[in-house]
Amino acid sequence: MEHKAIMITGGAGFIGSHVVRLFTGKYPDCRILNVDKLTYAGNPANLKDVEDSPNYRFVRADICDFDTMLGLMESEHVDGIIHLAAESHVDRSIKDPFTFAKTNVMGTLSLLQAARQYWESLPERYDGKLFYHISTDEVYGALTLSHPEGTEPPFSTKASSGHHLAYGDTFFKETDKYSPHSPYSASKAAGDHFVRAFHDTYGLPSIVTNCSNNYGPYQFPEKLIPLFVNNILHRRPLPVYGRGENVRDWLYVEDHARAIDLIFHQGKIAETYNIGGFNEWKNIDIVRLLVKTTDRLLGRGDGEDMDLITFVKDRAGHDLRYAIDSTKLRDELGWEPSLQFEEGIEKTVKWYLDNQDWLADVTSGNYLRYYDEMYNRR
Repeated sequence: MEHKAIMITGGAGFIGSHVVRLFTGKYPDCRILNVDKLTYAGNPANLKDVEDSPNYRFVRADICDFDTMLGLMESEHVDGIIHLAAESHVDRSIKDPFTFAKTNVMGTLSLLQAARQYWESLPERYDGKLFYHISTDEVYGALTLSHPEGTEPPFSTKASSGHHLAYGDTFFKETDKYSPHSPYSASKAAGDHFVRAFHDTYGLPSIVTNCSNNYGPYQFPEKLIPLFVNNILHRRPLPVYGRGENVRDWLYVEDHARAIDLIFHQGKIAETYNIGGFNEWKNIDIVRLLVKTTDRLLGRGDGEDMDLITFVKDRAGHDLRYAIDSTKLRDELGWEPSLQFEEGIEKTVKWYLDNQDWLADVTSGNYLRYYDEMYNRR
């Protein structure tokens, strides 16, 4: 069933802005309502190219405000929700766990209850409705580094969907038990549980997806890749936790947006889908690749800025390895990532270098002025 009005929460953020852009352009007959509180990680300038689209509306609001969420759903006749709004930076969660619990748990509960109350008031009730909750691979805990006898990681494995460069032979599956290790992942796990509980208790139609690390344009530069590109550009230190041995599975953000689109329209109610890049890298190897790529694109010498790498005290509770098995998503819906990591990194670094005004605006804190300018002229 095609939806007539979709609410996308956190649509001014990194992943959310890519989802809003995709849906606004691909579904011109569907109203796209972008609800974002515009915390530090939300930037309305991420969507300058779609802000005048006739099927797009931005609302600055807090998902924890139940009355506002219910009112928006009623006035906009929302029949689909894609919930991306979240606090997502692990370091910040260690310093301020209360904010993460409020947004990621109580904010999700606020949306669930508003959707339930509104949809249950309609003659058709839940028919044609969907609450799609985006979560993280971090809820599963951590995996070990291992490799078959006679090989050295990363090695090629078919333990998950197709060719996979891996640092171990185990992967997160949809059926794995949750074992969160940080306040961030604990708050996301709690939100996931509430979504499933609302389906089991009230029949609210829902889907949950758990995704690996995203990278690409418009990512807030506190995250590794945009932070380090900016630091290399300005020849600032590149602080790497521990010895950089931690392994993550990386996915280009536009591939994630495509997966969200596919799952929203074709996924099965009450199912969980893991979304991963089949692409594991040690942090230190990513940093070295970033230095080589950025130096080359800047016309500097090969690896000229490698001496910027600085090892710092490891993060508390730093999980060693995450790796997603996306076999279910491939087999049931036909999704696979479209880019190899080196190709995606090339595109990503080039985007940040070509958009240094965006980087400067965000790192200086001036970026939210765009919101005021945009609404003062309307």
